[in-house]
Amino acid sequence: MAPLVPTSQQWVEKYRPRQVKDVVHQEEVVLTLTNTLETGNLPHLLFYGPPGTGKTTTALAIAHQLFGPELYKSRVLELNASDDRGINVVRTKIKDFAAVAVGPGVSGYPCPPFKIIILDEADSMTEDAQNALRRTMETYSKVTRFCFICNYISRIIEPLASRCAKFRFKPLVNNVLSSRIQFICQEEGLSLDPKALETLNQVSEGDMRRAITYLQAAARLYGSSISSKNIINVSGVIDQSVVCCLLEACKTGFFDQAQKAVTDIIDEGYPVSQILSQMYDLVVANEDLSDLQKAQVCERIAQADKCLIDGADEYLQILDVASGAMRAFCNMSQECAFI
Repeated sequence: MAPLVPTSQQWVEKYRPRQVKDVVHQEEVVLTLTNTLETGNLPHLLFYGPPGTGKTTTALAIAHQLFGPELYKSRVLELNASDDRGINVVRTKIKDFAAVAVGPGVSGYPCPPFKIIILDEADSMTEDAQNALRRTMETYSKVTRFCFICNYISRIIEPLASRCAKFRFKPLVNNVLSSRIQFICQEEGLSLDPKALETLNQVSEGDMRRAITYLQAAARLYGSSISSKNIINVSGVIDQSVVCCLLEACKTGFFDQAQKAVTDIIDEGYPVSQILSQMYDLVVANEDLSDLQKAQVCERIAQADKCLIDGADEYLQILDVASGAMRAFCNMSQECAFI
């Protein structure tokens, strides 16, 4: 085995873009915010999109480029989901910070005459807390700007969303992820074969943070030469052969075989939610199945996923999906599946 790669810093932070122009695959956002940095006229912002696409990075880069290291702590308040952000925090901490007037700037940075409050994962704030922010945003708009960051814009109340300039962050495409991963491999002295790079793209699902975390975990465990199997092991993704075996057992039309495949999955300790997710991908991509069969299986998967979230038993739910898939694949009626 190759020697472990010596490192003491998280690569997610080490390779985080420090300037807005370095954020990849968000051309419209970067262009607009670069113009804003030149004028120093920043509106209230609302960043939304999938995780790992650069929302928090962009917000932090804007703040650092506006105020520099000297004024950053006094001009920027950052709160995320780990902080208590109920209505009391809005009425005290946020309001007190927003109300304080700003001092003089420093040379070399735009230093506009306002502060910035960054609310990361704002979609987890209560509706009462969001409503309490409405008046604060209006009252102190001359000295404070808000930057909301969320995954689901639908969870932000309309009065807040309408006060902000909205920027949608797109999931990162494979070539963008691959380019960044190859750059990190070059910097860290890693050897990543094409198959491993393809696997990393698949398991990260457009999330740059997840891709870099998996890469570093694989480097720590397996050394500087990383294979596709290493990526699968550290990512928690289940080998496709396991899911394929379950589908093949369902296609036989014999319940005993499907039950045995389900029992093997449970005995191996595989997470059922991950099995369902990969099963869904395989079913949708299977050209041998009709649209009706795909719809029937996907409906079963959706119902089981909801039940798992509500705390249902994993064995019973995956068994229900297997029996439903067997009926769909073999065109059985409800009664025939249990004969």
